[in-house]
Amino acid sequence: MSERITVEKSNGVADVKLVRSDKMNALDDAMFSALIETTADLAEDKSVRCVVLSGEGRAFCAGLDMGNFGKMAEGGSEGSPSGRQPLAERTYGIANRAQQAVWGWRELPVPVIAAVHGVAFGGGFQVMLGSDIRITHPDTKLSIMEIKWGLVPDMAGTAIMRHLCRDDILRELTYTGRIFSGADAHAYGFATELSDAPHERAMELATFIASKNPDAIRANKQIFNSVAQMSDEDALVQESVLQDKIIGSKNQIEAVMAELQKRPANFEDS
Repeated sequence: MSERITVEKSNGVADVKLVRSDKMNALDDAMFSALIETTADLAEDKSVRCVVLSGEGRAFCAGLDMGNFGKMAEGGSEGSPSGRQPLAERTYGIANRAQQAVWGWRELPVPVIAAVHGVAFGGGFQVMLGSDIRITHPDTKLSIMEIKWGLVPDMAGTAIMRHLCRDDILRELTYTGRIFSGADAHAYGFATELSDAPHERAMELATFIASKNPDAIRANKQIFNSVAQMSDEDALVQESVLQDKIIGSKNQIEAVMAELQKRPANFEDS
C-alpha cells in the first residue's frame, strides 16, 4: 500500500495521499488495491475522526492507467478468454472491486474531505466523488471521461453523481466527456467549495470536524448514507434511535461542558 498511498495520522485526522506522482496518480491494479485496503484499515481505526484524501504532485488522479486500456483492447468482451471477472458480480457487499475503490470512502464511518487539484479525470473524478466534501482548486480540470474510451462510468459514479448535479448537465458531461474547470464543478454541484490551497483548507476543515463529538459525527454520516434509501417514516425513526444513543453519553456531556466552560473538548474515541 505504501507504494501507492501514504497515510499520516495526527489529532484524529488521517491525511491520505495518492503517491504515484510520476503517473499523475493514475489508477493501476496496485492503486485499486491500495484504495480498498486503505479504506478497510481506516474503518477499523477508532482514533480516526476525519479523513483528507488528496493526490501528490501535479494532479489528484488522472484516471485509469493507459496500460489498462491496452489490456482491454487485447482482452475482448466479457466472458472472453482473458478471464476477466464479470463486473456485475458483487465482491465487496453491494460493490465490485473497481466500485469499492470509490464506495469504500462513502462507507467509512467518518467524514472524508477530498482536496482536488491538477486533474481529476474518469476514474479519478469518481474517486473524488466518494468523499463527503470536495474542496477543489478553481483551475482543476475534471471530466467524466469514460466515453472517450467507449465506456460508461462504472466506479460507483452514477450512484453518487445523480444526487449532486442537475440531470441535463450530468447527461451532457457523460455523453461528451467534456473537460470542465473546478469553478464549473462548483457551479454544477460536484465541488463543495473552491480554494487556491485545497489541501491546506481540507486539513483545516478536517481538524475542526475532528474536534467535535466523534459519536455525533459518526451518527451524522450514518444518517446521510442511509436516508436516501428510506421512507420519511423510517428516516424519522432512524434519527431518533441514533439520538437516543448519544444523549447523555460521556462524549455528549463533554461537548456541553466544553462549550459552557469555553475550553477545547476532550473526547474519547468512538
